[in-house]
Amino acid sequence: MGNFKEDILKTEAMIFDVDGVLTDGGIIPTRDGDFIRKYHAKDGYAIAYAIKMGYKICIITGGRGENLSYRLKMLHIEDIYLDCSNKLAALDDYCKKYGLNRENIIYMGDDIPDLECMQAVGIPVCPADSAMEVIEASRYVSEFDGGRGCVRDIIEQVLRARGDWAKNSDGVTCSRDAKSR
Repeated sequence: MGNFKEDILKTEAMIFDVDGVLTDGGIIPTRDGDFIRKYHAKDGYAIAYAIKMGYKICIITGGRGENLSYRLKMLHIEDIYLDCSNKLAALDDYCKKYGLNRENIIYMGDDIPDLECMQAVGIPVCPADSAMEVIEASRYVSEFDGGRGCVRDIIEQVLRARGDWAKNSDGVTCSRDAKSR
């Protein structure tokens, strides 16, 4: 493990939890058993932009629901593990699928269920408002809370380090084509 800024240059994939990372952790249960979550537009833009630029993005979450699935489709994320009770097994499956080196993976989590994965990767990161155990396990703590730009923060850092940030924004949307996917 070297310097954080040097290590993010080697990033092969970025993995994110949902509740507490892509959202502030608040959920509103609906009568049909789904949940309403609030997302930060800048996080969504950064994810869609990174995917457009060829970066691997994965979601591993204990969260579930049609609304969540729809949001992730809007962002064009293809590697999604929902309702996941064994996040480490999902991480292993994802790494095997693409032949990824765990040392070159960023994992952003915020709470105890993320700790195993964070300890298994080379670049564990978290939002500012994460559980203390997660903060202690992280190599980088964003200045932003979950659901308030922390995902944008880490994606932007990786892409800037590689000279890929703000190169081309043509065609990046988070909503167009979601229904057709």
